[in-house]
Amino acid sequence: MSGPATPGAPPRAGSVIHDRYELVEKIGEGGMAVVYRANDRSSGEVVALKILLPELLDDATSMARLRQEAELGARLTHPNLCRILYFREAPDASYVVMPLFEGEPLFDRVLRLGQLPLDVTVSLVGDLAGGLGAAHELGIIHRDLKPENVMIVGNDDGTERAVLLDFGLAAVRRLTPATHKLTQTGMVVGTPEFMSPEQMCGRPLDRRSDIYSLAFMAYEMLTGRLPFEGNTLREMANARVKGELIPIHRRRPDLDMPNAVERVFERALAVKPEDRYATAPEFAAALAKASRKGGGLAARLGWNRDRA
Repeated sequence: MSGPATPGAPPRAGSVIHDRYELVEKIGEGGMAVVYRANDRSSGEVVALKILLPELLDDATSMARLRQEAELGARLTHPNLCRILYFREAPDASYVVMPLFEGEPLFDRVLRLGQLPLDVTVSLVGDLAGGLGAAHELGIIHRDLKPENVMIVGNDDGTERAVLLDFGLAAVRRLTPATHKLTQTGMVVGTPEFMSPEQMCGRPLDRRSDIYSLAFMAYEMLTGRLPFEGNTLREMANARVKGELIPIHRRRPDLDMPNAVERVFERALAVKPEDRYATAPEFAAALAKASRKGGGLAARLGWNRDRA
């Protein structure tokens, strides 16, 4: 690593990592890593570089999570998923390299607009469901779906698509002894606001937990609010476990919401996993069909008319 840096602190813009990645600017940070826009001097491309915080380089759990994110992310080739291009583990800097998606985080879009139109929500849910479905087929469960982990990017034809980022907390359904230590039953990981009831309770998870979180996000896209009420996280969690879902029409009395849409959310946000949709594309297709605005999407996602 070269360039201006403070010992024990994340590298600064202008630094060059391992004589290859020139850091242009910091574009995100969390409790485990900092993300930079970077120039890849080898390929000439602009990429995103997620660098483990220096103080965590000797932390076995953090290092294992970054390594697992790299291993899982390298398998994700769907256009609505962020793929890991390269991973390097070194004493001075450990990092993953990802495509740089230019756009607007879903969190910012909802915050800026307050609520999204039904047809836009249906389209974005279809994108995310497609990506999730691909990950689930590989046995990968995201476990931390939230608006901050979704980027809305522009396509060449002027349309937009949603890309799901950050598989840092993802788990493989068939756990190896090494990954089991990171995702053991009873350890609650993820973002509390968007967790499924079983995730909040530290129970074993499958793809239906991600489906619940996706529906949770879709509800917030439509209404600008969360589907359960409470003055504290504990009160909201209790309402979630009890299944006290606030109907969308109460949040959006101005919206001409088909009753079928309400029923789709009731099923997707069911307390028991077995009462939900079996796959993310099935949920997205049901929402598209119920909205009367996404028939083409429903067909693309393989909607089965025999399913409720």
